Amino acid sequence: MDKLQKTIIYWSISALVIVLAVFLVVSIGQKLNTATTTNTVSFNGEGRVVAKPDIAALEFSIITEAATSKAAQDDNSKKSQKVTDFLKKQGIEEKDIKTTSYNIYPKYSYPRPIIYQSESLPPVPDNSGQPKIVGYQVTQSFQVKVRDFDKLSGIIDGLVSVGVNNINNLGFSIDDPEKLKNEARAKAIADAKKKADELKGQIGIKLGKIINFYENIGGYPLPYYAKAEGLGGGVGGGGPSVPAGENEITVNVTITYQIK
Repeated sequence: MDKLQKTIIYWSISALVIVLAVFLVVSIGQKLNTATTTNTVSFNGEGRVVAKPDIAALEFSIITEAATSKAAQDDNSKKSQKVTDFLKKQGIEEKDIKTTSYNIYPKYSYPRPIIYQSESLPPVPDNSGQPKIVGYQVTQSFQVKVRDFDKLSGIIDGLVSVGVNNINNLGFSIDDPEKLKNEARAKAIADAKKKADELKGQIGIKLGKIINFYENIGGYPLPYYAKAEGLGGGVGGGGPSVPAGENEITVNVTITYQIK
């Protein structure tokens, strides 16, 4: 066998060894990955947090009518200032008083002149008349955050006396909902880990690292809105009763462990 043939045989064997080594590494990796995904166990945990709302969001409007647009706006501005001054006297900070919309609408009249057809026929209205602008209406809507619930009833009652003629909604919410969410999550994780500790002792398994985590949030403390009916009973009426109730947030988690 000459030198060239020996060289060819050597490199052929070397290539075959390399291919077999790569195949072996890939095969071992697949087995390890399969073990990681199949030899697992999951535990569910639930955490609940109940808290009383700490913010009341009150929505209301001032509606003003006048013969001209300027007169309606000027009159509305005076009422708006009275409302703002009243709220500040109740301890409401300026950052918690917000205009949410401001609209100006023309008011129309639709003339319906009478047409007399003949003495033998009854008169009929003529609908061909063009509408005419007879005035303007300004609607300014507000949202106010009330943090002192002891003053809420009096504020609702007092707003009517200073020019508010439409109270729309009263909503209760949590100022920092993320804090409740984190508390509920921590309870849910602790619940799942407790179940894991109990099970591994009962069936004699050893848990490895956490390879998956999933959470589901329910009952998120969104604002609750009360109906506007009956709000603003008038001066001296003592104001309406507005119980705030409670908000609840629930977090469910699933923790998956690798079994050693």
